[in-house]
Amino acid sequence: MNFYKELELILQTKSPKEKIRRFNDFYAHYKAGNAVFETEYKAKEFSEPSYSVICKTVPPQDVPKRTNLTTKEGQVNLLHAIAHIEYSAIDLALDGAYRFTNMPKKYYDDWLEVADDEIRHFLLLEELLHELGSKYGDVEVHNALFEASQRTQTLLERMAVVPRYLEANGLDATPMILQKIQRMPKNTMLEKITHALHVILDEEVSHVKKGDVWFEYACEKEGVNKDVYFEIIDKYYPQGFLRPKNLNLEARKAAGFTCNELNIMAKKEVC
Repeated sequence: MNFYKELELILQTKSPKEKIRRFNDFYAHYKAGNAVFETEYKAKEFSEPSYSVICKTVPPQDVPKRTNLTTKEGQVNLLHAIAHIEYSAIDLALDGAYRFTNMPKKYYDDWLEVADDEIRHFLLLEELLHELGSKYGDVEVHNALFEASQRTQTLLERMAVVPRYLEANGLDATPMILQKIQRMPKNTMLEKITHALHVILDEEVSHVKKGDVWFEYACEKEGVNKDVYFEIIDKYYPQGFLRPKNLNLEARKAAGFTCNELNIMAKKEVC
C-alpha cells in the first residue's frame, strides 16, 4: 500500500460515507504494517475542499447563527457548525500526514489517530443531525479551516496554526457553549448535545498536545525558539487572541502550553 497515494485518494473523496470507508480500510492496513512510504512523493496542491460538492460555502460572517438553542433550527445550526469543524478536521489531520514526508513513524501514527478520532466525532454529531431531520450539507459553511491548510505549507507553520491555534481555540469555545446550554431548560436533545461536546472537548486536548510535540520538533529542526509561535499566529491571524478572559487554562496547560505562553495570550499573569 502506497501510503501517500492512498491518502491523496482519501483526501479527494467527495462523499463523507465513502471517505470514511476508505480511511477505515487504509487505517487497518496501516496498523497491520502494510504501508510503503515513497521517499520522493510530491504532495498535490488541492484547489478546493472535499466537501465543496456537498456544502454551500459562504463567508464566515454569513454562516447561519445558532443563538436560540431551544429551537430545532438553533440546534441544527449548532450541530452542523461543529460537524463541519470536525469534518474539516478529518482532512486537516489526513493532510498533515500526507503533505509532510520523511517524518518519524510516530508522526504518522499521531495524525492518523487524530483523523480516526475526528471521524468518530463527526459521526456522533451527524447522528444527532439525523435525529433532528437534518444532515451534513443542509446548512451553509465557511472555508476557514481549508484555507488555513492551504496557507501553511511548512511543518512549523502547520503545527502552529492548526493544532496549536485553531484546534486550541476550540478548547476555549466549547466550555462557553456548554455553559450556555446549562442555563437553558433541560430537554433530551440538549442533553445529547452536551454529552457529544464533552466527548469532543476531552479528546481534543490530546490532539492539541500532539500538535505541541510536533511543533517543538519542527522548531528544533528549524533551529528556532518556540516563541516563534506568536510571530506565526500574528502573520496569519493579527490580534488573534481576542478573548483572553475565556482561555481554558487547565486544558491548554494539559495540551502543552506553557505559563509564559498563556500569560502572553491573556495579556496578564494568569499562571
